[in-house]
Amino acid sequence: MKNRIFFLLIVAPLFGGCSGEQPRQDAGKYRILTAEPGDLTLHADYAATLRGRQCVEIRPQVGGFITDILIDEGAAVRKGQVLFVIDQVPYRAALETAEANVKSAEARLQTARLTAESKEALFRKQVVSEFDRQTAANQLLEAEAELAQARAAETNARNNLSYTEVKSPVDGVASMIPYRVGALVDSSIDEPLVTVSDDRRIYAYFSMAESQMLDLIEQYGSLDEACAGMSDVGLRLGNGSVYGLTGRIDAISGTVDEGTGAVRIRAVFENPQHLLRNGGSATVSVPTSYKNRIIIPQTATYELQNRIFVWKVVDGRTRSAPVTVCKYNDGRNYIVEAGIEAGDVIVAEGAGLLQEGIRVLPSEEGESENETAL
Repeated sequence: MKNRIFFLLIVAPLFGGCSGEQPRQDAGKYRILTAEPGDLTLHADYAATLRGRQCVEIRPQVGGFITDILIDEGAAVRKGQVLFVIDQVPYRAALETAEANVKSAEARLQTARLTAESKEALFRKQVVSEFDRQTAANQLLEAEAELAQARAAETNARNNLSYTEVKSPVDGVASMIPYRVGALVDSSIDEPLVTVSDDRRIYAYFSMAESQMLDLIEQYGSLDEACAGMSDVGLRLGNGSVYGLTGRIDAISGTVDEGTGAVRIRAVFENPQHLLRNGGSATVSVPTSYKNRIIIPQTATYELQNRIFVWKVVDGRTRSAPVTVCKYNDGRNYIVEAGIEAGDVIVAEGAGLLQEGIRVLPSEEGESENETAL
């Protein structure tokens, strides 16, 4: 017992001596800021696939040998322009035959009409029987039907002849052409004769996670209001450059992909210089604006047990305060949802080095921070 008491008496002065040599930090100079409402725009990037406003695979409607190709690969084409010519000889012959059949049917119809009128007159004079009169009338109906069939065949033959001139249904730019003059083609070919893409306006298709879509619905109220209210979106090209024109989101899928849990979205961009091409890839940058919110730098926060805290300056001393922040940020700032009110003063930097109750001496801009005052 005596040894233990002696030990305490010896050690106590030693502790006292140490405390005298290393005084506890009581104050420090730190940059502070006063919380005020402000605006912040966050940008989210999504990989996108580009599609022309119209992209049409052009295939022949009739079979035959290609006799002429009237466009260059990659050339601009106009709606109604003839692109290919398929051998017209058999189709011209078919049309001439159909026209001759129409004339023959018209002649038979005239004969049948005269016969029917004659039988009708003779029947009134009781020269021929009812059977003869009705037979003549039936032959007239048959001749009319034959003429209708002949005219339909003529129309079909004329259409087939017109189909030998393969025309572009839209304005656009032609793709590469896998066929050459002399190739035998028909409506069942595997590859189209050419693909024409109308790229004056380009659609960028990308996917957004369902959770992000729900956030948009909560923010704007509905998908339609989200389309109408969202800011213009940007586009970054495959080489990393930023496209000069902004676009807008004009369509949001009403269903969620069961496999990926994502929602398909379409943004439209004007393409007057034809810089964007059908089938290309790019990155859509979607901005989200937060108005009249408390914005604080991330350097003003520290984490403890998965919670975020700041140091408020109350009566000149630090006081730890938990804050709730938006789950989206720009990597430099937090959007505060709860825990800080306008007018609150917080330490702007070095939050991880502070302790409760330290007296804060505001530092001037450019002055070294965390300078201790003994």
